[in-house]
Amino acid sequence: MTEAAAAPVRTWRTVLQHIERCLTDGSLGQGDRLPSERDLAAELGVGRSSVREAIRVLEVMGLIRTATGSGPHAGAVLVAAPGGGLSALLRLQVAAQGFSIADVVDTRLILEQAVVTALADATDSDTTEAHRILDAMDGDLSAPAFVALDARLHLALAEASGNAVVAAMMTGLREAIEAYALTGSLRIDDWSAMADLLRAQHRDIVRAIDEGRTGDAVTAIRAHIGGYYAATGLGHEPRRD
Repeated sequence: MTEAAAAPVRTWRTVLQHIERCLTDGSLGQGDRLPSERDLAAELGVGRSSVREAIRVLEVMGLIRTATGSGPHAGAVLVAAPGGGLSALLRLQVAAQGFSIADVVDTRLILEQAVVTALADATDSDTTEAHRILDAMDGDLSAPAFVALDARLHLALAEASGNAVVAAMMTGLREAIEAYALTGSLRIDDWSAMADLLRAQHRDIVRAIDEGRTGDAVTAIRAHIGGYYAATGLGHEPRRD
C-alpha cells in the first residue's frame, strides 16, 4: 500500500494514542469530558473523521460514553479509567515494541489457548462483553477500527477467563498485537473479504466457548490467529503447538 493510503491508519492511531496518553498521565480523569471533535482535530492536525472513529472505538471499549445534543451531558465523557497495575502494563507495552512478530504470535497462541480452554471448561463463563463487541464489529469499519475492536475482543475473553495475570499480559501486548495486525491488513488485497472471514471465526470461537466445546474452541483460536498471520505474509506459521 502507498504512503498516502497508509495515512488514514496513522492519523486514526494518533487520535487514539493521544487520548490514551491523557488517561494515563492524569490530564483526563473519570467523569471528565473529552475535547470536542473540532478541537481534537485542530490540536492534532488530523481530520474530524479520524477523531470520530477513535471516539467510536473508545466507546465500544467501554472507556467513554457519548451523548448527542447540547448542554452539560452532551459530548464524550470518560466513564472508566485504566485498571490497576498500569505502570507495569505500560512497561510491557514499551518492551513489546521490540519483540519479533513471530514471538508475539507464539505468545498469543499460548495465552489464548489457555483462555478459551478455561472459558469452555467452566459452567458459568460470562461472554456478554464478547458478544457486545462482536455486534459492534458487524458495522462498516475501517481496517484500523476493526483491528482495534478485534484486539479488544480477545482481551475481553481473557478478562472473562478470570485469570488476572493472563488478562494483564494480553493488555500489555495489545499495542504489539494491533501493530502487526495493522501491518498485515495493508498486505491484504481484499480487506472486506478478510474482515468477513475474521468475523465468522470470532463467532465460531465464542460459540464453541458458550457451548462448552473446548477442543473446538482451541482449534478455532489456533486457526484464527495462525491463519491471519500466514495470510498476511508476515512470516512463517507459529512455531509452538
